[in-house]
Amino acid sequence: MLLTNAKIYGRKGKWDIAVQEDRIQAITESDDNTQASDSHTLDLEGKMVLPPYVEPHIHLDYVLTAGTPRWNKTGSVFEGIEIWSERKQLVQETKDDIKKRARQAVRMQMKHGVQYVRTHADVSDPNLTGLKALLELREEVKPYMAIQVVALPQEGLYTKPDGESLLIQALEMGADVVGGIPHYELTREDGVHSIHKILDLAQEYDKLVDIHCDEIDDDQSRYVEVLAGEALKRNMGSRVTASHTAAMATYSNAYTYKLFQTLKKTGMSFIALPKANLHLQGRFDSFPVERGVTRVRDMLEENINVSFGLDSIKDPWYPLGDGDMMSVVDTGLHACHMTDYDNIVTALNLVTVNGAKTLGIEKDYGVEEGHQANLIVIDTDSEYEAIRTQAPVLYSIRNGEIIVETKPAETHMPF
Repeated sequence: MLLTNAKIYGRKGKWDIAVQEDRIQAITESDDNTQASDSHTLDLEGKMVLPPYVEPHIHLDYVLTAGTPRWNKTGSVFEGIEIWSERKQLVQETKDDIKKRARQAVRMQMKHGVQYVRTHADVSDPNLTGLKALLELREEVKPYMAIQVVALPQEGLYTKPDGESLLIQALEMGADVVGGIPHYELTREDGVHSIHKILDLAQEYDKLVDIHCDEIDDDQSRYVEVLAGEALKRNMGSRVTASHTAAMATYSNAYTYKLFQTLKKTGMSFIALPKANLHLQGRFDSFPVERGVTRVRDMLEENINVSFGLDSIKDPWYPLGDGDMMSVVDTGLHACHMTDYDNIVTALNLVTVNGAKTLGIEKDYGVEEGHQANLIVIDTDSEYEAIRTQAPVLYSIRNGEIIVETKPAETHMPF
């Protein structure tokens, strides 16, 4: 395959990208006279090529379940967890049922250029049905999408007697990442203990770590400092991710300054969920209302790795979503006061290279010679216009083969 007259994200000029089998063989400057010569040549006419979108935080076992057994009236995280617990008692879904819903969501993500996904799987269920479904789905969709599965004790590691044993069982079954939710444990001491145990297991089983951390409007919820401190002491920060950290939006600047000194030393990553947390947080406030999006801009200015995720697709925590990462970027830039030009033209880093670093896949990721030929083409020739227009994905190419093609809409007007 040869892609001609391509605008490559972050580069000036037009380029030809030669793909041989599943690798990018060469990237050369385009000749203005280059034209498509056969079916293996695709003239992009200046459209932008970039690495595929990365969804670093989604719950594929929950997708498309909103309203069953009831809708989340308060919109809070805690009612979402309650509803999910109720649903598990009332709806006895099979592994195939969960896979069917998750597969629908994966198709939505593929349509929007996502090729890398980290999904959480609830391992509070003694049968681990959701985990089993997502582990099978991970293998079935490998030709089209790379999925990492996080073993998440959604209802807390120590809120039930078998929480720890279920987490261990999930890792032994093949989960890729150890998860946790310390702010939902019964006591602060249990929350701290859960972080220690999660890092112990990550070291024992050689796994990555991704913890739902401080997803609460409480300036005293400070598990991120415990996670960062332990990661630093164990020299495993590059393998650790903190998701949400909504409480960081409520921390004083003085405390945050001290916290950032530790965070920068660890090399750990953060995932912000702007759409989900704008929806979920501040539900106990009158005015002013806390919006709960973590300090994305501040962390980026300190060279701390941050990526954006969607979190949910029509589940008890968030009733909307269709897998579109461009809409997450648009919301996040507004929520984080990042609509200045410099942040706009680099915004796609938040759903591409930053996410790849979070997932630990950056070695073979990106539009570079010798890298895997996993690319997307979006309907724009400008980094700025990509964000302003929320440019849709025209092609998604994986291992040198087009797996998704979308024809752009045509609009006709009298002037």
